[in-house]
Amino acid sequence: MNPKQQPIDSRFNAQSTADEVAAGHDLRGKNVVVTGGSAGIGFEIVQTLSRAGANVVVGARNAGKAKARLEGLPNVSYHPLDLADPVSVEAFAKQYLAAHQALHYLFNNAGVFFPPEITTDKRGYELQFGANHLGHFQLSGLLWPALKKAGNARVIAHSSVGHRRMALRLDDLNFERHPYDPVKAYAQSKTANALFAVHLNKAGQPHGVKAYAVHPGAILTDVVLHMSEAELEAWKQRVKNFKTPAQGAATAVWCALSEQLDGIGGVYCEDCNIAPFVADDETIIYGVRSYASDPELAAALWQFSEKVTGVEWPA
Repeated sequence: MNPKQQPIDSRFNAQSTADEVAAGHDLRGKNVVVTGGSAGIGFEIVQTLSRAGANVVVGARNAGKAKARLEGLPNVSYHPLDLADPVSVEAFAKQYLAAHQALHYLFNNAGVFFPPEITTDKRGYELQFGANHLGHFQLSGLLWPALKKAGNARVIAHSSVGHRRMALRLDDLNFERHPYDPVKAYAQSKTANALFAVHLNKAGQPHGVKAYAVHPGAILTDVVLHMSEAELEAWKQRVKNFKTPAQGAATAVWCALSEQLDGIGGVYCEDCNIAPFVADDETIIYGVRSYASDPELAAALWQFSEKVTGVEWPA
């Protein structure tokens, strides 16, 4: 386990907004990629960093929706991106690299949430694992030259406290040995997101690249589309205190910009702070499980992901 995985004296908290975190930062000359940046917390990240002067490139599936939502935002451009389709991921990366040499901040924000029946991506893997992890793994690897070029780049992997529902089963990603459960499938993908940050941070050290996993908090956005009314109501009863999208975006922006994290990486963060470890059988809905911070499991996932995507990095 990472010894740095313990809360620090952050001046921000669960109620802080992305704009509050970014206040005073001049991001002119900085390049940013935000996947899923046309809705929810992704859109809040885009607005915040755009206002701070950054050049922001948004990747999203729905071109019409994205262009309409992003219209008028300064320094913001859009390219189509379907993380479940490796051809689309490669096309996005090629477009970015053709236009930009460096990438300072990469927000792997987009995600699939609770499809009621098992569906696969175009690689043939369960959709939540395929889009939430494999698509982002491929994209990050293809953008690796630009991340190295930036010097001190940061990659933010959007995980979730939902990772506590399931660890990682690399031998049964498509639920062929176990009944499909959309909640567990989602949890597995979020565990993978956290482990991705652990290994990327280790691999990125010689190049100044740091990585962070983020739990944004519970936010009522369009990610709940696949939830039944009963499931949604039960979730509301468990959570009680939901965040606004602006509050939900704050931790990701804090991980990208905070000077307090200059010497710290590979950690799981929530509420604009490093989260504490919690026991793997603990029922509280905060903190990070040990299996989501296991360097050996992270390395095994990395090897598997390189094989599946065909993107071996960092070379």
